[in-house]
Amino acid sequence: MSKLTVTIKHELMEMLPPTIFFFVILHIVAIIRELMTKGAGVSLQTSLSVTVAALILGKSVLLANLLPFINRFPEKPLIWNAGWRTLIYALVALFVHYLEHLYDYWKETSGLISANHMLLANLNWAHFWAIQILLVTLIANYCVLAELARVMGPNRLKVLFFGPMPTKPAAQAAG
Repeated sequence: MSKLTVTIKHELMEMLPPTIFFFVILHIVAIIRELMTKGAGVSLQTSLSVTVAALILGKSVLLANLLPFINRFPEKPLIWNAGWRTLIYALVALFVHYLEHLYDYWKETSGLISANHMLLANLNWAHFWAIQILLVTLIANYCVLAELARVMGPNRLKVLFFGPMPTKPAAQAAG
């Protein structure tokens, strides 16, 4: 295999776990949002945009992991880095969530400023914050699992979750 092929394969394998995670959670969020507003379920167009967003977020996580400040507390207990990453990713999610709603209002108005005023006046803030709380909770789960994978190694974590489990020595099993 050429060096380019190996690099592309490595990047795709690195991108796979966050992409799958965001694919699932963004569909959960989309279903909950639709149930809260219309109660009809998720359309094919919504599912397609969620899939594209998951691909973008999967690559974004890889790029964010290259930033020097993302692994700010490597020597402290895992909760420090998990909390730090959750804060960063949650702020980005809040910004994107707000922009998503702003775009919807922008389509109805003549400009960005009027769209923002309309959004601030008409948005169902209870639904907005409910979705944001759900996103933060799911992002925190991702960050905890990512920190466990960083410390334990992704292969060990995969074995713990999907098996096969190592056999216990007879002395340990009896005790």
